[in-house]
Amino acid sequence: MHDSLYFSDHHLQVRDMVRDFAQRVVKPSAPQYDRDSAFPWDNVRRMADLGLFGIPWPEELGGSGMDYLSYIIVIHELAKGDASHAITVSAHTTLGTSPIVDFGTDEQKKRFVPLLATGKVLGGFGLTEPGAGSDAGGTRTVAVDKGDHFVLNGSKIFITHAGVGEIFAVTARTDPAAKKTHGISAFIVTKDTTDLEQAKRVGVGHDASLPKCPGVLAAKKEDKLGWRASDTRELVFQDAIVPKENVLGPLNNGFRQFLHTLDGGRVGLGALSLGIAEGALEECLRYTGTRKQFGRPIASFQGVHFALADMATEIEAATWCTTPHGSRIKASRSSAKRQWPSCTPPSSRCAPPPKPSSCMAATATPRTIRWSG
Repeated sequence: MHDSLYFSDHHLQVRDMVRDFAQRVVKPSAPQYDRDSAFPWDNVRRMADLGLFGIPWPEELGGSGMDYLSYIIVIHELAKGDASHAITVSAHTTLGTSPIVDFGTDEQKKRFVPLLATGKVLGGFGLTEPGAGSDAGGTRTVAVDKGDHFVLNGSKIFITHAGVGEIFAVTARTDPAAKKTHGISAFIVTKDTTDLEQAKRVGVGHDASLPKCPGVLAAKKEDKLGWRASDTRELVFQDAIVPKENVLGPLNNGFRQFLHTLDGGRVGLGALSLGIAEGALEECLRYTGTRKQFGRPIASFQGVHFALADMATEIEAATWCTTPHGSRIKASRSSAKRQWPSCTPPSSRCAPPPKPSSCMAATATPRTIRWSG
């Protein structure tokens, strides 16, 4: 796809900046972080200094004031270097921050978004439960109205930044009599990061002045096969006290709000998957161009040609499913609301990118391993 179709000079400048950072800083350090299953605090500080945690948010809220396509470019380029770094920015932005930007009151935006957009603290999104994954209507976490606050009990699983993060948008059932997707509300909950020493060392990740919600806890870090530098844990609510002013949007409307949030996240995941595949292809081209058999690089053999051509073709097709979708999502600097074209529902616009991109990444990476011996 030719750059001029969707990218302005500013988009190209963003791409060059993040590409340089990803290749010069992220890629060399990623293997050690992955082996140690260690959160990349030093690189998080560098990404915060570059403004990568607030790309699509207005400058008055601490963001960079760029459009959504710029954000897609950031995720894409980071993923070419390391998926854990890319999901750190992606989950923080589209899942942790966007619900507050899209549905928060002016007071909530002023209170929480600058901390998130500048990378002062990390954010997350709590929807998935042991019995409520794809069936989010199965939410069992409950919130009981106690006058000036709610008391939450339950847990969320596989939550990105559940340990390192401090601000989360979560769902809980506020109307026990309601069925399925009804009676679910959204809340902003806060806690201290589990890595206080590291956060203090690098100067990001913790804000002592941010009021915390008692009873919000992070469980043991998951020992994953991949993306090991990304912090994934269970987020637990044990009689958690959440002030009424932390209710996000109207009561019992949380399910609809989070569907909207997931729609925006899907485009980011498409870009992330595309970046993984492109990074794999680049490694495959490098290796097959230097590895020699029978006196010549193995890339010169027709059988290898076929595999490389298939990978390049699939990546190009996925690019056409991702970049145009990112260009259609506009971030309004004045209202801090994402504006969607009115022709079709958000889900139909955002569902296409992740499926072909993730499927293609899942085939490109094993091919790279296979051709790398």
